[in-house]
Amino acid sequence: MNYTLQDESKDISVMLLSVARGLWLAWNWIELSVLTLFLFIISWLPKRFICSFYHKLTRVWCRFFVRALGVKLYLHEKNINPLPKQYILIANHPSALEDFAIPTLFNVYPLAKQGVRDWFLIGRISYAADTIYVKRDNTESRRAAVDQMIAALEQGKNIALFPEGGCKGRRIFEQFQYGAFDMSLKTGIPILPIFLHYEAQDTFEWREPYTLIGMFWRIMWSKNNRVNYYQYDAINPEDFNDKDSYSEFVHNLFLQWQTRYLE
Repeated sequence: MNYTLQDESKDISVMLLSVARGLWLAWNWIELSVLTLFLFIISWLPKRFICSFYHKLTRVWCRFFVRALGVKLYLHEKNINPLPKQYILIANHPSALEDFAIPTLFNVYPLAKQGVRDWFLIGRISYAADTIYVKRDNTESRRAAVDQMIAALEQGKNIALFPEGGCKGRRIFEQFQYGAFDMSLKTGIPILPIFLHYEAQDTFEWREPYTLIGMFWRIMWSKNNRVNYYQYDAINPEDFNDKDSYSEFVHNLFLQWQTRYLE
């Protein structure tokens, strides 16, 4: 087979696109680094001085982070009714990306595992942004986290958590934990379900023994960087008598969306 001028032109085009993408990513990482350093420095100020704007800045920082990874994030508004003024956001949790992507799209205060508090730079920033932490295997810690989330809801904030109880893989876990549904029933605040769909499922899925840096490196160089977040109608707690039926109903919805988008 002869190597033609057209083939050479295609090779040059591919090379130029690769160089352009590399330069674009490099610039995004420079922007992210500057903002990260700024947020880290001011995170040491008393919270009363930064509480009015720090949360907003961390949402911008999350947007920069997602962009630096080269991810194309799409929000599909499947809801028929407008979003409620306040909500408890829940989502499936197949990857590490959603910890940054969800705050990019939604004004929420997230629940995170205690280990996030110890991450270099990110841990300090998340603490200053009023992230709520929990030790999943500690009953007392879970109760304290629930109390903090209810307090946040009483202050008019939106919260976000993963009812699967952690990264359980690309498929919906066999059951949801009750925390989000119990809080919804107690406060009367509806649940906003978001179904996450990563087109390159094998690349984005969190699996042991991945490291966080290794996971993000895989994502940054993925051939398919499209991420779809499907937003559905909020679910009113007044339609349920107990957390069991509430949880089961919502879990079945996620199973239906899994069939629609992942199977």
